[in-house]
Amino acid sequence: MYFDIAISYYIFMGSIYKRGLLALIFFFGVSFFASFSQEIVTADKYLERVSERYGNIRDYEAQVNIRSGSTDMIGNLSFLDPFFLRIDFTKPAEQVLVFNGQLLTVYLPDLRAVLNQPVASTRRTTGAAGASMASAQGLQLLRRGYVPTFVSGPEPVPLDERERETVVKLRLTRRLASEGYREIILSINPETLLIRRIEGRTIADVLVRFDFLNVRTNVGIPELRFAYDSPASANLYNNFLFRETD
Repeated sequence: MYFDIAISYYIFMGSIYKRGLLALIFFFGVSFFASFSQEIVTADKYLERVSERYGNIRDYEAQVNIRSGSTDMIGNLSFLDPFFLRIDFTKPAEQVLVFNGQLLTVYLPDLRAVLNQPVASTRRTTGAAGASMASAQGLQLLRRGYVPTFVSGPEPVPLDERERETVVKLRLTRRLASEGYREIILSINPETLLIRRIEGRTIADVLVRFDFLNVRTNVGIPELRFAYDSPASANLYNNFLFRETD
């Protein structure tokens, strides 16, 4: 009798053990795959997160270092959503670039020249994106015009061989030949999701690089900052890029 009870108890407990073991395996399996799936971040999803980050930025100031080919420029950048942009250059000294959503103005002090280019409503978005990719609107255009991939995965890597600063790098490959850059590399601060560097290779095979330093967001920049009064002694040149009717 006791032997039968022991056998029954053994079978009962074994059944519970097996069911519990299977449940435990199932639980940890589901947890593993759930956590694994949560950790998978595609390049497109990461770029979407960066775009959302900029969507919460009304304005920002930064030092911008620009290198185009062998030419270096340094300036103080002001941006106001959705497309107001101003760069007051310290190199070349006193050079200014302003875009107020309707008019692109460039002041060249060495030539005492002011270049004005009205931007029609049909070109306003393109003009704004050309002036600043580091914005919510600019990133939306990049997502439409380019296919993103990670340069070396979603983990941070050194900005370059000389910098210890780490970033997440995205490679953007154009969808259509009409895009101005063949390829764009975005280097993104993994903690702030702000763009640290933009590198683009033009269709003429010229490498253009923008470095954004000391970025300060939502500082309350007034729209008046983008109203530029050109020097009275400067010569005015209108439609230096294209005619309004083009």
